[in-house]
Amino acid sequence: MATDPLTIRRAINGDESAMRALWVAHAPRIDAVVRRLVGDPDQAADIAQEVWIQIFRALPTWRGDSQFSTWAHRIAVNRTLNALRSVRRIAKLEVGIEDDTVAVDEDMDRSFLAQSIDEAVQKLSPGARAVFVLHDIEGYTHEEIAQELGITSGGSKSQLFKARAKLRRLLAHLVDVSSPAQDRNYVTPLD
Repeated sequence: MATDPLTIRRAINGDESAMRALWVAHAPRIDAVVRRLVGDPDQAADIAQEVWIQIFRALPTWRGDSQFSTWAHRIAVNRTLNALRSVRRIAKLEVGIEDDTVAVDEDMDRSFLAQSIDEAVQKLSPGARAVFVLHDIEGYTHEEIAQELGITSGGSKSQLFKARAKLRRLLAHLVDVSSPAQDRNYVTPLD
């Protein structure tokens, strides 16, 4: 999504209508990546607010080397991961989300399938969820994820494998398994 350089320049100079225009244009994507990384809708809303404050504070440092949306997305990912690290340090231990405490935004426009996938992603451990979102949804490489999360590339691959395996289990009820032999072209061996 290209943003008019004049709008960015006006926002850098403190023009509130230009800042609002940037927010309106980019908030859906930025807020969505924060929600996917965080999991908890209330915590995600707080972090998204911090992300936008950071974006507007850092606006004078935007050099135009990349699109504004790419630059803002990078700030969102970095700020969200930092906030999650901070929360983990305060809690002193990582606690998985309990199946019965998963909160999902009740949006009537969302399809059942999309809602089921979102619920399943929320049930992943925070580390597996972060790697899954960054790799499979945001398109980061394992090396980039390792650098962002402070883990090894192998650790990223392992977390992704675990995340995908758990998602397969959690979403298995959505797959029609009425005739698995026919679906897989499976032939029963003859003795």
